[in-house]
Amino acid sequence: MPHAWLIASALVGYVLGSLPFGWLVARAHGVDIFKVGSGNPGATNVKRVLGSKAGNTVFALDAVKGALAAGWPMLPFFAVPDPRMAGLVGVIAAVLGHSFSMFTKFKGGKGVATAAGGLVVLIPISCLIGAAVWVITFFVSRYVSLASILAAVAVPAASWLRGNPLSLNIVATALGLFVIIRHRENLKRLLNGTESRFSKKKPTQP
Repeated sequence: MPHAWLIASALVGYVLGSLPFGWLVARAHGVDIFKVGSGNPGATNVKRVLGSKAGNTVFALDAVKGALAAGWPMLPFFAVPDPRMAGLVGVIAAVLGHSFSMFTKFKGGKGVATAAGGLVVLIPISCLIGAAVWVITFFVSRYVSLASILAAVAVPAASWLRGNPLSLNIVATALGLFVIIRHRENLKRLLNGTESRFSKKKPTQP
């Protein structure tokens, strides 16, 4: 595959991933998301601070940018020689952009929604299995972090077990490890018994 397409996919993916929807949604409510709650611009912190509507909006937008980064090379209009490889590069770049956004001084979220959006395009059934693990874990434990970590294990595990192409399995595994590493502080708190369970709160007034 010509290197130009890989470079283009990486650049588009990074720019898409860098779009700081958590920060933008919070700012629209008069809140600097980096200074409240956990200080993370991801959907969970937005939801804790501003309520379900804002948090769910951020999650959806973050997932969409991952899906776009992985999916645009597959559109016939672009005639990409190897669309799957370009999509893999795109989703990796999007997750990196989300976590190290060029628009917020290279600060960002943990990449769960963006990775999920991209992998849904590439390995939808494995992602459904991961989503089921997330939902069950969350409703049993009320720990968003634990649910995200176990989902990050379940998606690549399901991909390997389903016999997906090696390139997809490697990328799913790499993204899963990245998400887990981004949750390392949460892991420490889970092991110490100090991690906060999710509870609904009223939105913060601007």
